[in-house]
Amino acid sequence: MSVHSLLLLLLLGFLRRAPPCSATSASLVGINYGRVGNNLPSPEAVPRLVSTIGVGRVRLYDADPAAIRAFANTGIELVVGLPDRCLPKLAGDPGEALAWVRSNVQAYLPAAKIAFLTVGNEVLTSNNTALPHFLLPAMDNLHSALASLGLDRQIAVTTAHSLAVLGDSYPPSTATFRRDLLPLLCPILDFHARTGSPFFINAYPYFAYKKDPSGVALDYALLQSSAAPVVDPRSGLQYANLLHAQIDAVYHAIAAAGATKGVEIRVSETGWPSAGDVDEAGATAENAAAYNRNLMKLVAEGKGTPLLPKVPLRVYVFALFNENLKPGPASERNYGIFKPDGTPAYELGFTLDNSTAPGAGGGGGGGAGLGGDSSGEPSSGYYSISAAATEKRTVGRAVAGVIFFVFQIFLA
Repeated sequence: MSVHSLLLLLLLGFLRRAPPCSATSASLVGINYGRVGNNLPSPEAVPRLVSTIGVGRVRLYDADPAAIRAFANTGIELVVGLPDRCLPKLAGDPGEALAWVRSNVQAYLPAAKIAFLTVGNEVLTSNNTALPHFLLPAMDNLHSALASLGLDRQIAVTTAHSLAVLGDSYPPSTATFRRDLLPLLCPILDFHARTGSPFFINAYPYFAYKKDPSGVALDYALLQSSAAPVVDPRSGLQYANLLHAQIDAVYHAIAAAGATKGVEIRVSETGWPSAGDVDEAGATAENAAAYNRNLMKLVAEGKGTPLLPKVPLRVYVFALFNENLKPGPASERNYGIFKPDGTPAYELGFTLDNSTAPGAGGGGGGGAGLGGDSSGEPSSGYYSISAAATEKRTVGRAVAGVIFFVFQIFLA
């Protein structure tokens, strides 16, 4: 057995020790609330729109006070973003990170249900080549700031990556990270393992279809149940849709990078445009409706990927609104489920179960990326800081010790 295969088995074994999830489907699905437009509704009107599709989580790309206040006392869980431009300042000064957390996070608690801080967006594949080196120091400083305020078990720190961090991605079992990014990614993976925060990935089957419409089956990219499955020739696993294959490719890349603890992947962005330029294959309202409807149904089942079938998918749909000031091709301005006036961009035809199940409240970080709040009760599909979670962390430390011992034997 290769070192890669052994590490993968140990990584998956750790993740499979997670206790059963008691969340509602709404708690597994979020939506991205971007505001790159000059015709969008006021933040106060947004929670009502979110509630019409039954979504229980919202991701913000900054810490806009009006947006955070709009979701206060709604029960909707928030991801608050630190814009890329802020990374150098917070990376270089722990005091600045503490001041930022006090002003942009602590000031809105407990009315605002903030569960995650995302540090930048797709920083490692940014055109700004100086930015990636600030990423981990900024993450570390924000986590330390949260810890100093007693908020680190309630709020987790992460960052969202593009699938462009992968070098090879097909078949999933052979996926690896880009070699030039490994010196940056490996310490970030260590951070996730140490703090229990998940690895966020922006995964778009649409991009794969757009790039090669003759080679990627549309039904497979749209998550249609009628799609012909694709078998990974190395693992033997059968993939019914492209999103599952993309997620498992990242799990394999994490194992190939030598990660020795269970780092959970969550999809921070995924979606399909309802319109595009003439050369943007598949960008139609019909396809957008099919993708997002199938995505919500898939997540609502509470199942995982072929590699980790018992770890429920958690995704954030991109996006809430069509944003008319986004640069790039026409598709970039047409990912919204809603038009700026609040009317549907297309008929979605599916609403999540937003009923309140026992333990389907809030909760942030902690426990191998399966976090919870300090109450000890399971919440929002995260696992609580409870006796079970404490036992899980104890087992995790023991597993990590065994892995380290085995790894040393291989290196000897």
